Amino acid sequence: MDRLKSMQVFVYVAQHGSFSSAAVNFAVTATMIGKHIKFLEQHLGTKLLNRTTRRQSLTEAGQIYYLECKRILDDIAEAENSLQRLENKPKGTVRINSPVTFGNIVLAPIIADFLQHYPDINIELILENSLIDPLHEQVDVVIRIGDLASSSLIARQIALYEMVFCASPEYLANYQQPQSLSDLVTHQCLGFSYDHIQANLALRIDTQAFDKQHTRLTSNSGQALKVAALKGTGVLLQPRLLLDGELAQGDLIEILSDHVPPPMPVHVLYKSKALPLKTRTMIEFILAAMKNL
Repeated sequence: MDRLKSMQVFVYVAQHGSFSSAAVNFAVTATMIGKHIKFLEQHLGTKLLNRTTRRQSLTEAGQIYYLECKRILDDIAEAENSLQRLENKPKGTVRINSPVTFGNIVLAPIIADFLQHYPDINIELILENSLIDPLHEQVDVVIRIGDLASSSLIARQIALYEMVFCASPEYLANYQQPQSLSDLVTHQCLGFSYDHIQANLALRIDTQAFDKQHTRLTSNSGQALKVAALKGTGVLLQPRLLLDGELAQGDLIEILSDHVPPPMPVHVLYKSKALPLKTRTMIEFILAAMKNL
């Protein structure tokens, strides 16, 4: 077996504690992940992992070997990056994690343009609304919406995330248009469950109308809620970037414009100022593209 690949697999398993997660990441079976670990253990003559039915944890020897493997893999990555800087030819894969709506509407077109400009760089774009720990996940760039907690991550603001209350003309013709946030509890509201985005919004709007106990439809998909709003189902609170087309065409009508939550900052986050050339190139491309939007 390729010992370097086995070391990469071991480091991933040590960080995530899961053969199944490693199998997805390396596009192999969980059985193959186990073979990589077994190969290292046989080569070293010691046990690296304590295995249970659900999770794996490091032995004392495994902890030492993990730190050494990580150092070696980091050194290899830095050596490759030094050559790329020397030749000024970025190459490799950049892994980006982004919230779903922002990723689909804003980030995806930027990445498509980036791939045209840099044929030697590949992008792995993961769209999800749940929070991840960038320091321990195998990800190079994270897009985060909302106020940031204190951390060692580098953060650069790239946009503001503006929210809009709206409803369809059909809905507003059948129900008296709300004039204040307190009026919303008498309306059919379409609730969102966006994890960290929802947590940020909860601090900014003085109404419980969008809580699960008050809504007839709750979803973690802004697109699904928009479809429901277009069919006259209820009042929607979603980012303007998702609704711009429908608002411009009059298919949705903006309401309560004086009561929307303050815009939230959008940041690009990364782990260190000493970035691989491929990652720095991607970040600078995003920043330049956002200035032109």
